[in-house]
Parts: sequence; structure tokens; C-alpha cells
Amino acid sequence: MKKLILSAAIVLGSLSIHAANSIVTNAMVVSVNIQTEFTEITSDAVPAAVKSTIEKSFPGTKLEKAYKNEKNEYKLEIATGDKKYTIFTDASGNIIKK
Repeated sequence: MKKLILSAAIVLGSLSIHAANSIVTNAMVVSVNIQTEFTEITSDAVPAAVKSTIEKSFPGTKLEKAYKNEKNEYKLEIATGDKKYTIFTDASGNIIKK
């Protein structure tokens, strides 16, 4: 009878070892595409339509830097006081992204 109780305790003890909680970690990978295809241009090279859009949409701001890519899209860094903004427009002056 002792052997039966002892063997039952061993079997139950070994089953409880396998029932332990396992820690599962999920890793999430996020890729971000940064547009680095813009080249810096002078403020004189920015079309008048783009300049007028900036003046109308963001009054009181100053154009600090301008960039252009192969698709004739413009990345404009404007500032008002101590705040700086980056604006994306096309050649016609339509704002793509604020």
C-alpha cells in the first residue's frame, strides 16, 4: 500500500511540474520609411504659388529652409517666433502634409 501511495505521489508531482506557466513574449517590429530624397534649395527657387500658399495658410511665418524632391514636391521649414513647422506641398502650392 505504501508503494502505491508513493508511486501516485511521484506521478502527480511530475505532472504538476509540466503544468507550470510559461512566459511568452511577443516582439513587434515597426518599420518607418523616412523620406531622405529631398535636396535643399534656396528660397528663391521656390515657386510663387507655393510661397503664396504659405503666406495665406500660415500668416506671419517665415520660410527658413526649402527642399525639393524628384516629384516636384517641396518640404518647407517655416517658423513663427520660437515655433517651427514642416510643411509638404506640390509645385502648384497644394498642401500635402502638415
